[in-house]
Amino acid sequence: MSDTPDKSSIVILVTHDGMGHSEPPLQHKLMQTYLRLLDETGHLPAAICFYTDGVKLVVDGSPVLEQLRAMEARGVLLLICQTCLNYFGLIEKVRVGIVGGMPDIIAAQWRAQKVITI
Repeated sequence: MSDTPDKSSIVILVTHDGMGHSEPPLQHKLMQTYLRLLDETGHLPAAICFYTDGVKLVVDGSPVLEQLRAMEARGVLLLICQTCLNYFGLIEKVRVGIVGGMPDIIAAQWRAQKVITI
């Protein structure tokens, strides 16, 4: 039996414009590394849900667009909170993923056996 859970059972929640709580360049660097390593190692989740400040990672100028596009191309569902995009005025700047609502995020969480918040 593998120590790696089936990707279809994992959802990652991204609620920050980067990873952790530090200076933005460090947060972005950590997120870039995290996403790149998930892709390289094949530890891909079924979905990544972006809400609150996390939506800033799927728009023009995001330092992780390349990594997110690669993951989406490999079948990872990228769900983005429309309410959050509207709040920040970013709806027209989305460059990756599917804009949805909280019902879509809730559905992804309930399908998951494991939810990881970063």
